Amino acid sequence: MGIYLNPGNEGFRTTRNSKYVDKSGLIAIVNHTINTPEKMSCVCRARRFGKSTAAQMLCAYYDQSCDSSGLFDDLEIANDPAYREHLNQYNVIYIDITSIIGEVSGIDGVIPFIREQVKREVRREYKEIDVDESFAGTLVRAVELSGKKFIAIIDEWDAIIRDRRTNPDIQYTYLEFLRSLFKSSGTTDKIFAAAYMTGILPIKKDGSQSAISEFREYTMLHPRGFEEYFGFTGEDVKALCEEYGLDFSMMKRWYDGYSFERIESVYNPNSVMYAVQNKAFRSYWQMSSSATGLLDLVNLNYDGLSDAVVDLLQGKNIRVEVEDFQNDTTSFASRDDVLTLLIHYGYLSYNAESAMARIPNEEIKREFARR
Repeated sequence: MGIYLNPGNEGFRTTRNSKYVDKSGLIAIVNHTINTPEKMSCVCRARRFGKSTAAQMLCAYYDQSCDSSGLFDDLEIANDPAYREHLNQYNVIYIDITSIIGEVSGIDGVIPFIREQVKREVRREYKEIDVDESFAGTLVRAVELSGKKFIAIIDEWDAIIRDRRTNPDIQYTYLEFLRSLFKSSGTTDKIFAAAYMTGILPIKKDGSQSAISEFREYTMLHPRGFEEYFGFTGEDVKALCEEYGLDFSMMKRWYDGYSFERIESVYNPNSVMYAVQNKAFRSYWQMSSSATGLLDLVNLNYDGLSDAVVDLLQGKNIRVEVEDFQNDTTSFASRDDVLTLLIHYGYLSYNAESAMARIPNEEIKREFARR
């Protein structure tokens, strides 16, 4: 096992050692994309909604360096006809962008670091690969030697886009790296059976289009089939409340409020689990500090933004035009850009059919009030 090549299943094993709400059905969706034109998935959801847990679950399932049957045989995915076909059958490249940012001295060092570390681990596994081989060439050669394609899993893909130290040149270099790795080409098809990226923001736009068009995007605006894996459903939370003797109506008041086309009720899983562990209903949102100060954006001087926030705090629904948002944390041109960012972070819930947003629950209302 390595850090970036075939990291094993310890991350998901740790998750299974505590109370786990089964979201393994997500694996079946990804399995259906393998070696198809839809094999590139970018699944972006609000902060503290289980992104990294899902990434670690996929690593454990696909990684050919370990046997993960004991972690999955009792889960929903084990009932899927393709369960055994893909279980521990691939080389996995796992990249946690947030962790790598912490490893390098400057944000512009992330891409060279990824290239060097992944190549080093692949060459250590496949010593026949020439040390001077290119990054893509190294991966192609590894597939030829092993007979196994790669599954790429990139956690917190957008951490560079969200980092305040990132300038447009660094963003461009990063997006070009992803484009070169996952572009529609014979080389990419030789290397990757599938790719799964997770983050908060959808892929940065290049003009009016996604800068990496090969990826199918699933977001808080348009989850398109991933709804029940974006958080806890009402059924999940009812079961937890019954098991731990908690008031379901209070859980609903505090942490419900996100809804999608196919699922009416989606809860913040991080806060629900804190409430279960502490047997106390309160705001646990501030305990995840990565977005500290995000709500300060509501003080930006855009026409109608202050009035919109007042309406939200009064429990009203407001209309938000989401399509012009550039999917970053700096390119704001209107009040709707700021509000769309808050939707992606989970500070607002959004109904795609009505194009209306609102504060979802008591927890988030208190976060707004604190600002």
